Parts: sequence; structure tokens; C-alpha cells
Amino acid sequence: MNIDDCFQLGFIVKTHGTKGQVVAFFDVDYPEDYEDLESVFLEQKGRLIPFFIDTMEPVQKGRFIIRFEDIKTIEQAEALRNTAVYLPLDELPELEDDQFYFHDVIGYQVVDQNYGPLGIVKEFYDLPQQQLMAMEYLNQEMLVPVIDEVFLRADHETKQLHVNMPEGLLEVYTQPGGPDEADDKDDSEEQQ
Repeated sequence: MNIDDCFQLGFIVKTHGTKGQVVAFFDVDYPEDYEDLESVFLEQKGRLIPFFIDTMEPVQKGRFIIRFEDIKTIEQAEALRNTAVYLPLDELPELEDDQFYFHDVIGYQVVDQNYGPLGIVKEFYDLPQQQLMAMEYLNQEMLVPVIDEVFLRADHETKQLHVNMPEGLLEVYTQPGGPDEADDKDDSEEQQ
């Protein structure tokens, strides 16, 4: 299985008990959708290796105690700590028409409802405070907060992502010098 054909479901957090069980965290909106998995792929040395699940018990939102078929000791389980857990892309739940997965829209043209075509979606960043979309805009990277009010719909036929940019965001990227240079100018005027 190739990593490009998969999505990261989560990761192994720690061991549990002494018989090879692990605690896994599934970093998805609806972890309960994945309670009946028979197998997952774990990333080891840059490769995805299939691991078959013997038992899986939900513990709390997004956390599961898992016993893999071939992991019988705490030492074997310890070797899996911090390992990324993957599933094939075809196991993603179906979305409604106006929804999309981030990986689906990379390379799409961003079209604002007021300004028209803006740039190309390059990547999504999952930061602790919020998620951001990075797009190529006027030969630079522009970061856009991922919130429902901004993202209207994805048109998969035309490969366009329709948005309603937050007021003032485009100006931050189009003003000469940007905000840092304006602060420097203010400082030099105060010193005179």
C-alpha cells in the first residue's frame, strides 16, 4: 500500500497493560465511524505495514484500546508508540455534495464570490489553534482560515474551490511592504 493512496487516521499514543495492547488516538471528526475496523496500516521506516486487529474497545472520544493479532508483549507494543495509523482513501466516509476532504481540493483553483479567480490550493495546515489553507496568490503563499463561512463549495468537475474571503484578508497580501514594514515606519517616525 502506497502512502499517497491512504489518509492518516491517527497514531498510537502508548501501551496499555502488559499483553501487547496499545492506545490509539483517531484524529477525525467522527471516530465512532471507525469502531469496526478489521485492520489498519502502520507506518514503519517510511513504509505502510498492515496490522490486523484482534480486539478494539472505545475508551473515550477518539481513543481506542487495540490488540493487534501479532503483538503479544509490552515490548512489541512499545515499539509501536507514536506510530502513524493509516487507512486507504476508499475507506473515508461519503460526504454530502457541499463537503470535501482537504486532499481532494489540492491543486484546485480558488474562486472568490466577489473577486473571482485568486490562486491555486497548495496545502492544508492542521495547527493547534485552527486549520489553515495555503494557496499560491500573487507569487506568494497566502494562508486562509478554514471556517464554514469562508468555504462555500468544491466543484470537482471544474476543479474549483468557491470561497468568500474574510474582509481585509486579500489586502494584507497586496499592500506594499506588508504589516511588518508599516510597523518599522511608525517606529522611525516616533524616534525623530
